[in-house]
Amino acid sequence: METAHAVCDGGDLDCGSGLLLIIKKAMDPLSDGQILEVRSRERTVAEDLPAWCRMVEHGFLGSKPGDNTTRYFIRKGSAQAELEQDLQAAKGYQWSVRVRGEKDLSAKVHSRNHTFLAGQPADFSPKVNAPSAIDYLLASLASCLTVGFKAQASKRNLEIDNLELALKGGLDNVLFHLELEDEGSPKLEQITGTFYVSSPESEADLEELWENTLKRSPIYQTLKKAVNIEIKLSIVF
Repeated sequence: METAHAVCDGGDLDCGSGLLLIIKKAMDPLSDGQILEVRSRERTVAEDLPAWCRMVEHGFLGSKPGDNTTRYFIRKGSAQAELEQDLQAAKGYQWSVRVRGEKDLSAKVHSRNHTFLAGQPADFSPKVNAPSAIDYLLASLASCLTVGFKAQASKRNLEIDNLELALKGGLDNVLFHLELEDEGSPKLEQITGTFYVSSPESEADLEELWENTLKRSPIYQTLKKAVNIEIKLSIVF
């Protein structure tokens, strides 16, 4: 197989979550006929990448196993889609959900190909039929940071053994929300937690990765403007 003129690493990203934009950005400076090597650990890329190449008229040259990754080779065609148009389309994308009230105090949420139930906004019973809005909000923050950290580590070829984020959050006055008191606020007062990371990588690399994860997290950057968030990084070697 011919030598690649450029290399890009997509880590664990699939073709629907940003890999194609990374490929297009890496391919944009290449001349027609030159070869891009794409490295990926995501198994679905093996099927999706050749299909995308056929659609945009690039030549898919095959793949080879690499060190903890698969190497895919693409010959740039003459019909390269405009990168700037794709980047602008990504910037303008809007997520949407549809929510219907159920017979009891719950709601059914429809989000793309998923459907799930949400219970009362701030239910604090030990057992509930469906998570509350507060549960989902904390879970949204926790999952955004956990998956974001893992994705960034993957792009940098940093090895992560285990990740776990435990969060807690309390309202200024839940009794105000329940209409049992007239003073106070129903807003979240504070979110605290610990982000546990087990990894053979250096402490400096992991700390830098964590700071960049916070910087680029949509949920963290949105919530921190309204809520005091204190999450401690705990590295376990």
